[in-house]
Amino acid sequence: MFTTQLVASLLCLATAVSSAYGAAAGGLAVQMSDAFTNRLDDVKVPVVLGVMSRCPDAILCETVFDRVLERVSDKIDLSLTFIGTLNASEPDFGVTCKHGPEECAGNVHELCAIKHAPTKRWWSFVQCLNFQGRNEIGKPEKAIQCAKTAELDWENSGVGACAGVDGSGKAEEGVRLLQQSVAITQELGIEKSCTVMINGKQVCIHDETWKECEGGHAPKDFIRQIEEEYEKLNQE
Repeated sequence: MFTTQLVASLLCLATAVSSAYGAAAGGLAVQMSDAFTNRLDDVKVPVVLGVMSRCPDAILCETVFDRVLERVSDKIDLSLTFIGTLNASEPDFGVTCKHGPEECAGNVHELCAIKHAPTKRWWSFVQCLNFQGRNEIGKPEKAIQCAKTAELDWENSGVGACAGVDGSGKAEEGVRLLQQSVAITQELGIEKSCTVMINGKQVCIHDETWKECEGGHAPKDFIRQIEEEYEKLNQE
């Protein structure tokens, strides 16, 4: 299970979304039914995908979870954590990425979107990058193009400043996020991309093929497991 520190680190990506949602909900509280108001207070299920942005397994896994989100997006706090090796001798990122420095840049692009954009926007951004093809991920022009496609304001949302307005992925905040993410991934014991964790438990891996997936690996299987954890977390 997550330690309190790890949960705080992984779920901080959703803070801005939750705050905005909460503010909007407050303004409409008089019009809401008690049932809907209670739903806003429900505990969401932490879902973490351990990935590498240029990894074919990660792209497949994220495609599967696109279908999962269609059903349970309101019940989960989704985040990505990135696999790499902390390496102080790497001049640009302080991290060695398996698929090269372009992957490090792609990881930074996605981490900055996660931090500074609502889930719907950053997830659309990631899907757009994946659609471009794995060898295009990490390229500045593709990041900026996909930001437009996802209706993510690159220059004013904070994403561009985080990742580098030029799309390089080498800005200070983004590099720091990458190093923190790699450290968290190591603490979680995630070694393979893609590793799926639901409510702190590793439930499945895709490493050339599906492995260690006792609960199944189809979208319906992940949906069922999320629903089960959601009920446990919100039992009265």
